[in-house]
Amino acid sequence: MKTLRQIGSIVFVLGLFTTIFAGMPWYVLTENDPVIPWWLRIAIFALLGGILLVLVTLALQQRKFKPSEPAPLIGSAQSNIMLINSEQVPGRVICQTLGLVQGHTVFAIWLGKDLSAIIRLILGGELTEYTDMMGKARQIATNRMITQASQKGADAIINIRYMTTSVIGSAAELLAYGTAVKLS
Repeated sequence: MKTLRQIGSIVFVLGLFTTIFAGMPWYVLTENDPVIPWWLRIAIFALLGGILLVLVTLALQQRKFKPSEPAPLIGSAQSNIMLINSEQVPGRVICQTLGLVQGHTVFAIWLGKDLSAIIRLILGGELTEYTDMMGKARQIATNRMITQASQKGADAIINIRYMTTSVIGSAAELLAYGTAVKLS
C-alpha cells in the first residue's frame, strides 16, 4: 500500500511539474491554437490520477489500520501515576526527581472533516472537528508521557505543560511534558 501511495505521489509531482513548467509556456506561445498536445493531456491525467491514487490508498490504509482497542482515558484506573500541574504535591513530599518525561503526537483530520470545519468557520460556531482532533491528540500525548514516567518508576508527574504547534494545513503537533518524581 505504501509503495502504491509513493508511486501516486511521484506521478502527481511529475504531472504537476510538466503541466506548470512545460504546459503553461506552451500555452503562452501557442495561445491561438486550441488543440492540446498529447503530452500535456498525459501530464494532466497523471496529476489528477496521482492525487486520486494517493487519496484512495490513504483511505484504505486508514480503514485497515484503525486501533483495535482505544487508548485508556487520562487518569483512569490503569494509571496509578498522579498528574499535577504545580511544582508540589499537596500533602506529599517529593523524595526524588527522576527527570523530564514527555509524550507527543502529530494529529490531523481527514479532508471531509476539514471541509466541514471550513464551512463552520464561515457560518460561525465551535469547530467541533478540531476540538475532537486536539482532544484525541492531547490524550495520546499524555498517555505516552505517563508510559515514559512509569518506565522510570515515577509516582507522580509534576509541573505538566502542553504545547501545540501547527505542522501543515490542519495537522497539529501536541507535546505534553512534565517532571517525573517519586513521593514519600
